[in-house]
Amino acid sequence: MIFPLVTAPIEQYKIRMKKKDLSLTNFAWLSIGAAIFTMALKTMAYLLTGSVGLLSDALESLVNLAGALMALAMLRIAALPADENHAYGHTKAEYFSSGVEGTLILIAAVSIAIAATKRFMAPQPLEQIGLGLGISVAAALVNLFVAFILLRAGKQYHSITLEANAHHLLTDVWTSAGVLVGVGAVALTGWQRLDPIVAIIVAGNIVWTGTQIVHKSIHGLMDTAIPAEDLKIIRSILEKYTQSEIDYHALRTRQSGSRKFVSFHVLTPGTWTIDQAHRLVEDIEADIRRSLPNVTVFTHLEPLSDPASWADLHLDRMDNGKDSGTLTDNHRHSL
Repeated sequence: MIFPLVTAPIEQYKIRMKKKDLSLTNFAWLSIGAAIFTMALKTMAYLLTGSVGLLSDALESLVNLAGALMALAMLRIAALPADENHAYGHTKAEYFSSGVEGTLILIAAVSIAIAATKRFMAPQPLEQIGLGLGISVAAALVNLFVAFILLRAGKQYHSITLEANAHHLLTDVWTSAGVLVGVGAVALTGWQRLDPIVAIIVAGNIVWTGTQIVHKSIHGLMDTAIPAEDLKIIRSILEKYTQSEIDYHALRTRQSGSRKFVSFHVLTPGTWTIDQAHRLVEDIEADIRRSLPNVTVFTHLEPLSDPASWADLHLDRMDNGKDSGTLTDNHRHSL
């Protein structure tokens, strides 16, 4: 029999998560729409002017579109509930999205550099510069607006996918700014090679951004610990409960997309009842959940006086507590 008191919170949680997941995919659709719109504008600007810088800008928007589509797909996968084969959920799918997006940025940078090098070797005059620049400015403003929306949503929902997509769009804005400078400089000086030179500089900036996004994605897939400021909050909560008869150790954390996983062992007097110790860890877990969003907490109770309780400080447990030694200050709060 499933009691109503148990099912009610579960149903409320499912409704809340469904609304959150819908919000995230809406942001991805916004990015897709912006990518299509700006790509059309920039392609028009390139066709009007013949600027290789504007061509590089249009190619960047094509990459934006591919990244936004990937983000939408991965956000939908990440939103899937935990199942028998994925007991910890699917939130790591977000790292695949950001990793692919970072790789696409690097590919776009190489394409821009190749096109710019060819134009540098064989410069060509630009046409209808004023109109082309006006269209490019409009596209850059659209990207800037959408990027700020995605960046704020990414931080609010702790979504690395939305943050990566936002940084990608901001890279596109910097690309547009660089192109505007290059094309404007050509109009003022008449030196045609300024256009490809600026495009190469922009490509270098894009390489830096793409590398950073890929690096962050790899760290996520390697089960990197949660941010230091979050870990500090957890430690402060645990310290609040630490007394002469209560301790903790084996604190481990990892970030999985928007989800944080925290585990630790709580040591209590062996004379305590299970009910008494369980109430303690329930209070600790509740404090952590109130202080950090999207966190899953695992706790393990152990008697403080049993030497075997100190044999599992590390991932590889010592056999039956052998060589665990006696309780010392060095054992307390060990990771």
